[in-house]
Amino acid sequence: MVILMDISRLKDIREDRDYNQTQIAKILNTTQQQYSKYELGIQLIPIDRLEKLADFYDLSIDYIIGRTNVRKPYPKK
Repeated sequence: MVILMDISRLKDIREDRDYNQTQIAKILNTTQQQYSKYELGIQLIPIDRLEKLADFYDLSIDYIIGRTNVRKPYPKK
């Protein structure tokens, strides 16, 4: 059994900042088609790419995956 995380905020965050899937895919060093699968929940987004997105958007990973409504990322070590 495969359990996919709910990352419905991923699309909203991208659109709120006026980026398209191709632009974000380039940042993640992947294809637009692959990134689309992440947004649709068809495929899990690897943690390294999730970290890149959190850094790029200056958001916490917990916010991106819907675990909190606090946008501010945690302080780095």
